[in-house]
Amino acid sequence: MVSGKAAVFIDASNILYSQKTFGFRVDYGKLKDYFLANMDVFGFYYYTGKVGKLEHQLKFISRLEGLGFKVVAKEVKFIKINENKKIPKGNLDVELALDAFQLADNYQTLILCSGDSDFAYLIDLLKEKGKRVIVVSTRGHIARELLERAKYFDLRKLKGYIEFLA
Repeated sequence: MVSGKAAVFIDASNILYSQKTFGFRVDYGKLKDYFLANMDVFGFYYYTGKVGKLEHQLKFISRLEGLGFKVVAKEVKFIKINENKKIPKGNLDVELALDAFQLADNYQTLILCSGDSDFAYLIDLLKEKGKRVIVVSTRGHIARELLERAKYFDLRKLKGYIEFLA
């Protein structure tokens, strides 16, 4: 499905949410190795929210950077839902979309690891530039708008290649 150089953009919150559904954790080193073995990759980009200076988050980000990922992280905001509940929001969709668009001259295929409908406009713009887009996500976590615009690949099909084994 991939033609030319590919760029891999990962929406961490979407993949983290999907992992809870499909019952395994992604090993990002193995994911990178899988992509490198199957395509010519321009770069790997990972977008995540973080909470303060939590040591395990900082170690994980440092590990990703050591693997060659460009990590974009920013502080999570907590949105009040009611008196007793706040939900964390990382809101890095704009950063991911802008980077993917600005770097588009460096790749022919965008591998978008997200199912978020906010990326529909990005896909439209990239397709106008002649780019191919493959969305890697999981059924139940991918917006109809993305399925209508891009090729879809179910992340669960890669379990044997990318599963984190403790």
